[in-house]
Order: sequence, then C-alpha cells, then structure tokens
Amino acid sequence: MTPFAALHHADAPLLLPNAWDHASAALLADQGFAAIGTTSLGVAAAAGLPDGVAATRDLTVRLARQLGGAPYLLSVDAEDGYSQDPAEVAGLARELAAAGAVGINLEDGLGSADLHAAKIAAVKAAVPDLFVNARTDTHWLGDGTDERETVRRLDAYQQAGADGVFVPGLTDPARVTALLKTLDVPLNILYSPAGPPVSHLADLGVRRISLGSYLYRRALGAALDAMADIRSGRPPRGTAPTYDEVQALSAQGSTGKDRRGTS
Repeated sequence: MTPFAALHHADAPLLLPNAWDHASAALLADQGFAAIGTTSLGVAAAAGLPDGVAATRDLTVRLARQLGGAPYLLSVDAEDGYSQDPAEVAGLARELAAAGAVGINLEDGLGSADLHAAKIAAVKAAVPDLFVNARTDTHWLGDGTDERETVRRLDAYQQAGADGVFVPGLTDPARVTALLKTLDVPLNILYSPAGPPVSHLADLGVRRISLGSYLYRRALGAALDAMADIRSGRPPRGTAPTYDEVQALSAQGSTGKDRRGTS
C-alpha cells in the first residue's frame, strides 16, 4: 500500500484541501496537511477558462510539475481525463505520475459508465501505484434519486480497479451509510457547509473528505468582503499573509524545483 493509499485507511479520514496554485498549496502544507489535491475549477477560473470541458489539460500538467516536488502528497483533479480515449487518459496519468502526483481524480460526467471503467483500467495498467479516485456525478449533475444507478456505476469502477470512489453532492447521512455497505473501497465525500461536519462524516465511515473548489471560492469571497469593508471605511475583516510571508512561499517553490533536479 502506498503512503497516499494508507491515508485512506488510517484511524481518521483523510481531510483533503484543494489548491489551485503554488502559493495556496504551500500555505496549506504549512498548516500540516500531509496531502493536498488540486481543484479543476480553481485552475480553470484562474486562467479564464471554463471548467469541465477539457480546456485545462496542459495547465493541469504544468501545475502538477510545479507542485509534485513539494513535501506533501499530491492528488490531481483531472476532470474526465481530458479525453474519451482510455489510452490517452493513461498517457496523462503517466505524465502526472512523472511530475510527482500520487493520485488522480477522474469524473464520469454522467457519461458512459463502461467508458469510464475502461479509462480507470487503462490508468491502473499504465501506473499501478497511482491512486485512482473514481467519481460519479449522479448527485452532482443528476438529481441523485436513483440510488441503484450510483451503486451500479461505483461497482463498475471498483471492478475496473479504482482505489477509491467519490460521490460529490451526496450529503444525507442515511444515504451515505447505505452506500458504504455496497463498497469495497474508501468513499470520498465532498464537504458542504450545509452538510454533516467532518466529525459526523468520520463517524459514518467516510474515509476521504475533500473540499473541491470551496477554498478557491472562499478566497474570492474574502477579496470581495475586504473591498466592501475598505470602500465603506471599515478595517478589512479576516486575515492576510504578509508580503514577506508570500515571498517566502516563492522561496519554497524554488527549493522544491532544486530538490526535483537533484533527486
């Protein structure tokens, strides 16, 4: 079992924050998070591109290369693999693993479950140690009412070799508990401020809790809140790293690049 896989089987579930650039990842690592994911929405929006339409393949690989040498475990959100060809998705997985990623998140977008299973199988054949988190969008893009469809898709992804499964949009504790009884691999739930807290999800048996784009959207909201305070003559609320602290993050990035070059 790889160190990243082991985090899904520890006493406490893996709380996985999602970064969108070097600075956000470095700040989260400084808070003690052993593993960090990326957010496809954050990567896309920061570049002025739409999410979920295979527009950010090169940006995602570039970010993985920037983050892959850092002292934390990196999982990459790769949308649907940016291709409908399993061989091309496997090629992407090789690039991400070579960059230092230890996990990949692949979403089905409510497309063909058979095709998504083929992508998973191709990735596991190409990079057996890469942790594949297989996401189904039955709750995210669908209405989530057909529980049998969720189970059917996740079972296909497990059979194809997925190391974990992900059902964003699922928040009802009773339905989480029922789904867990059908699984042989760790379940990932997307944190929602309106859903159960981390401690409750842990008690249910959820093994991975990710934040998706939430931190990125909160960062945008904090910028808007600060400007509203400043415009109104109030001192801005919240916290902000100092100039020197942000500069220090860039120094960490240089150290990471040097470390990759000498490894």
